[in-house]
Amino acid sequence: MKKREYSAAFIISLLMHGSLVAMLLWGTDFIMTKPKPSGNIVQAVVVDPALVNQQAQRIRQQREAAKAAEQDRLKRLEQQADALEKMRQEEEQRLRQLKADKLKAEKEAREAEQERQRVAAERAKAAEEKRKADEAARIAREQAAKAEADRKAKQEAAAKAEAERQRQIAEQRKAEEAKRQAEAAAAKAEAERQAQIAAKKKAEEEARKAEAARKEAERKAAEAREQQRQQEAALNDMFAGLEAESEQRGGARGQFVADETQRYGAIYTQMIQQNLLVEQNFIGKECVIRMRLSSNGLVLDASEDGGDSAVCRAAKAAVVKVSQFPMPEDPAVVEQLRNIRLTVSPQ
Repeated sequence: MKKREYSAAFIISLLMHGSLVAMLLWGTDFIMTKPKPSGNIVQAVVVDPALVNQQAQRIRQQREAAKAAEQDRLKRLEQQADALEKMRQEEEQRLRQLKADKLKAEKEAREAEQERQRVAAERAKAAEEKRKADEAARIAREQAAKAEADRKAKQEAAAKAEAERQRQIAEQRKAEEAKRQAEAAAAKAEAERQAQIAAKKKAEEEARKAEAARKEAERKAAEAREQQRQQEAALNDMFAGLEAESEQRGGARGQFVADETQRYGAIYTQMIQQNLLVEQNFIGKECVIRMRLSSNGLVLDASEDGGDSAVCRAAKAAVVKVSQFPMPEDPAVVEQLRNIRLTVSPQ
């Protein structure tokens, strides 16, 4: 656009200078042109001097008028020339300004092109850096994904291994529990068998003693028949004394069994509390637990019979941990201990 404006201004300036030169040449031609005589050549005649003077006066006036007109024309031409010169100078100034503007525009265009190239280079550099960063990020993401996949695979493998270990532990515990129950059942069966044998022996011994006593009684009765009438009163007194003694002995036996049962119950409670895992919130609470034991003290069952449920769970766990309690030799006390009810109070 700057180039087109410069070309148009140059053409206008050229036309103005051409017009100025043409006007100057035309004015010069007008001044140098002399009037030519007109009309036909006539023979000399006598002319009236007044007419000649009048004619001369008219010619002088015409010349003066022509001179004045020429001066006016020259003045106008000079003014026009000044105006054209001013226009030329202004046009030259405008052309110089246009040229300067053109040079400035070209410089700015070069600088803009350089800036564009610089920006393009920076953008290309930034794009390359972004591409490298994206590539690095992609590689990092892939590595992170691979690491996460490896971690998950290891975690899953560890979880499977732990699950297998727990399964084996559970199977081992199950087998141990089955073995323990089998041993307990065998011990119970053996104890019951031994108890039956002992009971049978005791019954046989008691039967033998009873038979011997019966025979002895019959012998004594035969010996005493003769004296029965005379000793009837004495015998009645004697039998009354024996009955009182028997009742006294029976009461002492019952008290002994009760005392032994209570003593062993205290021992059992102490053993349970020694194996009890006590928590802070257990203090001040208690649990009533019922145990069923074999004749040799093996735990057959333990159930909650009242009290705090959390304490009862801990108490039952302690019973399982003890697994076998001591038993006395007295069968009557053993019978009482085989189904016993205890109160556990965490300390």
